[in-house]
Amino acid sequence: MLVDARGHHCPVPTLRLRRALEVAGGQVVRLIADDPMARIDVPHFVREAGAELLEASEAAGVLIFRVRKTQA
Repeated sequence: MLVDARGHHCPVPTLRLRRALEVAGGQVVRLIADDPMARIDVPHFVREAGAELLEASEAAGVLIFRVRKTQA
């Protein structure tokens, strides 16, 4: 599942990631964001939500996160 949050400032990328994880059913969610605060907010949210950050990378000012909700 892809969540493209480019052009939005935090907390919007994190909120969109949260919604995507709720419906993803264990699938990997890929979040694309260009707000520099996402570098801090997304990993913090992932820890708090009990999810797993599989990848965090950056290319040309675009942040890419791959996240999976862990099974409870």
